[in-house]
Formats: sequence, structure tokens, C-alpha cells
Amino acid sequence: MNDVLTFIISRINYFIYIILMVLGMYGIIVKNNLLKKIIGMNILQTAIILFFISIGAKNKATVPIVEHAHGAENHAIHAVNYINPLPHVLMLTAIVVAVATLGVALALIIGLYRQYNTLEEDEILAQLKEG
Repeated sequence: MNDVLTFIISRINYFIYIILMVLGMYGIIVKNNLLKKIIGMNILQTAIILFFISIGAKNKATVPIVEHAHGAENHAIHAVNYINPLPHVLMLTAIVVAVATLGVALALIIGLYRQYNTLEEDEILAQLKEG
């Protein structure tokens, strides 16, 4: 029992990400309000970004900046001692895409609200069937 608890505590961030992903998917799939769907989409995107940032981290590692000192030409560089910056850079791009997606989605639901006077998906579909 103690080993299971130690395993869970040592990886608690991954369990939090899974909970956030499930919460985001729940908001996207179950909710009828379009604004709540957008909030669910943002929660899901945030969970994925946090997950990728956490897998890019290493204990006791440093930034990958190698200084060239005199006489260090023959010194071997061990990649295991450095943090991989690629996941972090990719997640910066993902954050920009998430903000752009949020802006477009909010602009679309503003237009939908002006046209149909509601943000409920079933009411919008009912009005589309009538007209």
C-alpha cells in the first residue's frame, strides 16, 4: 500500500493533468452552451500544454548553454545533463495557437448570439430546422 501511495504522490502532476483533460472533454461533449464548450476546450488545451511541459523537465539538469572555454575543445558534452528545450518551445507555439483559437471561437459565438439570441446548441439547431 505504501508503494502505491509513493507512486501516486511522485506522479501527482500527471494525475492532475488527466483530471483536467477529462474535465475539458466533459465540457466539450456534454454541455449544450457554446461558451461552456469553449471553456472546456481551453481547459483541455491547458492540460495538454502542462503535460508536455512537465515531460520536458529533468531533475538535476541545467539549461543547454555550452560555454567554450580555453582548452575545452576535447571535452565531451553529455546530453543527459541538459534539459531538452524543444517541448517548451513547442508549447509556446501551442499557447499562441490556443489564444488565437479562443479569439476566433469567441468571435463566432458573438455572431451566433446576435443572429439567434441564444448560445444553447439545441435551440440554435431548432431555429435552423424551422427557418
